[in-house]
Amino acid sequence: MRLIPPSPPCTATRATPPARRPGAPVWRSVLGGIALMASTVFSGAAWAQGAVVTTPQVTAELVAHAPEGVAAGKPLWLGLKIEHAPHWHTYWKNPGDSGLPTTMEWQLPAGVQAGEIAWPTPAKLPLGPLLNFGYEGTLLLPVALTVPAGFSGDALDVKLRADWLVCKDVCIPEGGDFTLRVPAQAATAGQAALFKAALAAVPQPAAGSQASATVEDGTLVLKVSGLPAAWQGKALSYFPETAGVIQNAAKPETRWEGGTWTARVPLDPQRTEAPTTMPSVLAAEGVPTGAFVQVAVNGPWPAGAAVATALPPRVEALPQPAAAPPAATSLGWALLLALVGGALLNLMPCVFPVLSLKVMGFAAHGQDRRALLAGGLAYTAGVVLSFVALAALLLALRAGGEQLGWGFQLQSPAVVAALAALFTLIGLNLVGVFELGSVLPSSVASARARHPILDSALTGVLAVAVASPCTAPFMGASLGLAVTLPTAQALSVFAALGLGMALPYLAASAWPGVARLMPRPGVWMSHFKVLMAFPMFATVVWLVWVLGQQAGIDGAAALLLLLLALAFAAWALGSPGLGPLARRGFGTAAVLVVAATLFWAGPSLRSEAVAAAGAVSASDTWQPWSAERVAQAQAEGRPVFVDFTAAWCVTCQFNKRGTLADAEVLQDFEARRVLLLRADWTRRDAAISAELSRLGRSGVPVYALYAPGGTGPRLLSEILTVDEVRSALSSLPNP
Repeated sequence: MRLIPPSPPCTATRATPPARRPGAPVWRSVLGGIALMASTVFSGAAWAQGAVVTTPQVTAELVAHAPEGVAAGKPLWLGLKIEHAPHWHTYWKNPGDSGLPTTMEWQLPAGVQAGEIAWPTPAKLPLGPLLNFGYEGTLLLPVALTVPAGFSGDALDVKLRADWLVCKDVCIPEGGDFTLRVPAQAATAGQAALFKAALAAVPQPAAGSQASATVEDGTLVLKVSGLPAAWQGKALSYFPETAGVIQNAAKPETRWEGGTWTARVPLDPQRTEAPTTMPSVLAAEGVPTGAFVQVAVNGPWPAGAAVATALPPRVEALPQPAAAPPAATSLGWALLLALVGGALLNLMPCVFPVLSLKVMGFAAHGQDRRALLAGGLAYTAGVVLSFVALAALLLALRAGGEQLGWGFQLQSPAVVAALAALFTLIGLNLVGVFELGSVLPSSVASARARHPILDSALTGVLAVAVASPCTAPFMGASLGLAVTLPTAQALSVFAALGLGMALPYLAASAWPGVARLMPRPGVWMSHFKVLMAFPMFATVVWLVWVLGQQAGIDGAAALLLLLLALAFAAWALGSPGLGPLARRGFGTAAVLVVAATLFWAGPSLRSEAVAAAGAVSASDTWQPWSAERVAQAQAEGRPVFVDFTAAWCVTCQFNKRGTLADAEVLQDFEARRVLLLRADWTRRDAAISAELSRLGRSGVPVYALYAPGGTGPRLLSEILTVDEVRSALSSLPNP
């Protein structure tokens, strides 16, 4: 299966405020405040709310069962009812080889508490070489509520945030916000039969049963005794609640010996757990209620098992990369690589437009060493502090459960649009369309003139905003390590990256020889100023293309119209050739035009493209990535090459149009029957983010070559060469 963005969006059958795309992350709202214009365009969205959420795949409804009203000590159940379309399914608490469990977050009145989900016994859902655990048809996930003594009120108001992954041959993350009002003084029992059936399907502890297990020769040997008489001699299905321990799709060897059921279940060679106890569920053919057993694992686990903790939610179980070196050694190397990588970052094309502003500053102050040094120090402070602040935001959001990587800000259309507007205004200012002194209030303009070092610091901030996505060619491994380090050590790596980026300019501003080499100010500077506008406009072209990948052709056209309105406003409000009366008239019209454009273009900029970013046609050599496709191809004895890429990654585009389009490389791919997959990270994708983390990386590009047979991937350099790719392919076994 492959993971695709939710489409179309959920709609509610009751109160329906404007809906936003399911799965929109917290950081999208945070970054939307970077500029007032951006927040005006992109804010104000709300989830569809009500008691029912409907998509083409499921109908989800929040239901209640309170047969004696709402009071302390009285039975009270809430439940998420999911009616699946034919052949679609959602997942159990342990989804098996792929998928994610349904999650619920409650907002309840003070004192009212919600219990855990009472998961019904799941079914086995085979998918090629994989096996998942989940549900089809009609499902109810019940949750018991506890009402405190002294509860008062006419009704119990409930809010629920639920998220689920629904799959068929593709997987779609969906979710919705539900509201429900349960009357306190009247019985609510319209769903009594549904709750009775759901609770009857919840596995129950088998009285008098005993379960134990040992690890022998790569298998988990289970022994369960004391099961009910109706179970004796029947075929049993085994569902471990602990993920990543057994090969779910492997057929276990089972037998009955008297009243004891024994099963030999093969272990997952890539297991990430070595538990001493395994809560598990057994299901018997023809018996509606499963049995819950606590399996005690006796004896040690094999020394070769790869034990890990707190892995991010996965979409597929893939081989894990080699462990990182010890932190003490790795930190030193990471700091050194960050310093060198930051310096090399100045050579990246996405950074050049901002650096051209620094060159202009050098030319303007080349004969004033004091001003030059002050500007260099301010620029360094702006770069270092911006890298640290952006890294701190990334680490905080990851700690809160967000699957993000370095350069995540350009996954937000709001940030892309804001940067495009900013670079447009800078370019217009450089060519003389408007003067800042005419637009800014006099107090702000004079303060800016009195404090030119503020301009240098803000130039550093702007450089980091556009440079961070370009760090992967030099910093891929170091940044992947940094986000796993303790916070203080991680931030020190990012600070070293910023220092490395600013170091050439800091050294040049402090070196007297540079001042003597700079030409004296003169008429040439006005021509140079206009020349520097063209890199700004080139950056705007790139940003419009990036937004087009995220929001489609309508979004790109809306952004262009918005930039045109901003250009008109900049001219009307700041042109030095307009008199006060003309400026007042044109300025008023310009403000109205910008407001109207924001109102008209906003929906197009917020909407997703119909096709996924970077989607390929059926005839294309490359196919969309999914972890399931990788696992299936390896199981079939076919090698896989994965290109983790993004539209806003300049290095990715260079490699895509260079090495990966080379005729000899493509011939080698075809000769060795390599499956070519492209994981497009232009828009936020939690599955790709989690996979990058498992590969020890935090940004793109990343290139992974998987050999047949399920072995771990070989990671290639971020800046690909034809010889490197062909050499890696030559190491594969002949087809």
